[in-house]
Amino acid sequence: MALSAAPSRIEADYVIETAFDPRLAAEAMAGEQSSGTFVAIPGETPELKERSAARIEALEVICTADEPSLPGAGRPKTGDATIRRARVTLSWPIENIGPSLPNLMATVAGNLFELKQFSGLRLTDIRLPEVFAEAYPGPKFGVPGTRRLAGVEGRPIIGTIVKPSVGFGPRETADLAKLLCEAGIDFIKDDELQSDGPACPFDERVRAVMRVINDHADRTGKKVMFAFNLTGEFDQMRRRHDLVLEQGGTCIMASLNSVGLVGMIELARFADLPIHAHRNGWGYLSRAPMLGWSYVAWQKLWRLAGADHMHVNGLSNKFSEADDSVIASARECLTPMFADKPCIAMPVFSSGQSAKQAPGTYAALGSADLIFAAGGGIMAHPDGPAAGVASLREAWEAAIARVPLADYARDHHALAKALETYSS
Repeated sequence: MALSAAPSRIEADYVIETAFDPRLAAEAMAGEQSSGTFVAIPGETPELKERSAARIEALEVICTADEPSLPGAGRPKTGDATIRRARVTLSWPIENIGPSLPNLMATVAGNLFELKQFSGLRLTDIRLPEVFAEAYPGPKFGVPGTRRLAGVEGRPIIGTIVKPSVGFGPRETADLAKLLCEAGIDFIKDDELQSDGPACPFDERVRAVMRVINDHADRTGKKVMFAFNLTGEFDQMRRRHDLVLEQGGTCIMASLNSVGLVGMIELARFADLPIHAHRNGWGYLSRAPMLGWSYVAWQKLWRLAGADHMHVNGLSNKFSEADDSVIASARECLTPMFADKPCIAMPVFSSGQSAKQAPGTYAALGSADLIFAAGGGIMAHPDGPAAGVASLREAWEAAIARVPLADYARDHHALAKALETYSS
C-alpha cells in the first residue's frame, strides 16, 4: 500500500457545506484555527500571518445541496445563498504547535465545527511531518509482535468476545475461556462493558482466566491471547497492566474514547503488552455524513500514540457502517504513515461476523493481517464452539486459496454447517 512523502506542514482534508462563498468560508476556518479571529486585530501583521497562519492549499466545489445538513448555520444576508459542498485542504506550520498529538487535535478538529458559516463539516484525512514519528512511539507490537505472541502465521487471528457482555463473574469468565481454549481459539477479548465492577473484579478475573490459559499452554504449547479491558484512570491502568504481565497475559485492551488521547499515549509509553484499541462510541463522531471525522483520519492519531490493534467493524455488520467504509478503514490501518516508522496496526473485524464474510473480506482487503472476531459466529454453531472456530479457519483457508465457500464446504463439515446456519 503506497506511502506518499511526508509533508513539511501539517495538512488536513475536509468536506464542507456552506451557504456562503466557499473560499470565504474556508478562510474563516483557516483564521479560526490559527492566527485570526472574527475581526481584524492589530497584532496579526502580514509578517505574523506569513509565519503562523493556516493556508488554503486546495478548494474544489463538488455539488450543491437542497437543504442544510445541520441546524444553526448562518446564511448570507444578500446575494447568492446556494448551499454548496466543497473539498478543502488546509495546512499549518509545524512551529505553531510542535509535534504534539493533543494540540494537533485542537488544531485540525477544534472550534471549526461550530463556525456559523457551515451547515456541514467533516475531517477526512490528515498528513503529518516526520517530526511526529520522532516524538511518538507508534505500535510496539503491531502485526509481527501480535502474531508472535498469538502463535499464528499465514492466516487471520481467529478471535471472539466474552458474551454475555456483563453478568459473568471471574469463575464463569474463566470457564468460558477454558471452553474456547479447548475449541482452538487464537484470541479472546473482554467486552468493552466489562471492566472492574463488584460482580467481576478485574484482578480476580485476570487471575482466574490466566490460570486456565496458562494450564492450556502448558499442555498444548499454545497460549491463547486474551485482551483484558483495563480501561480506567491512569494509575489504575498502570497497575492493571502490571498484573496482566505478571500473570503471563499477552494483551491488554483500552476504550479510546474513554481514556482519551493523553491516556492512550501514556499507556503505550509504559505498556509491555500489545494494546487492543476499542473504538466504542465511534458512531457519535462519524454517523452524520456531514459532521465529524472519517476513520481514515481519526485512526492515525491512535496508531501514532501506540495502538497495536484497531477496530474497524466488519462486512455485513450489525451496525450502520457500509462495507466500503469498513474496508477503507482496514486498508488505512495497514498503510504506512511514515517511511521510517510505518506505525502499522492490525485491523480488527467484528460485529456480526461468521464464516460467510471471509471471502469478501479477503478479496477487498487483499491481506490476511487481521483479527477476525466472531461471537455468535463461533458460539452459535450447531455443533458447538470448536466447530465454530473450525468453520472460520476453513472459511479463511478457502478465501486465501480463492476457492468458493460452497465448493470448499463439500469436504469440510464445520464450514458446511456454518453456511447453513448463518445464511438463513
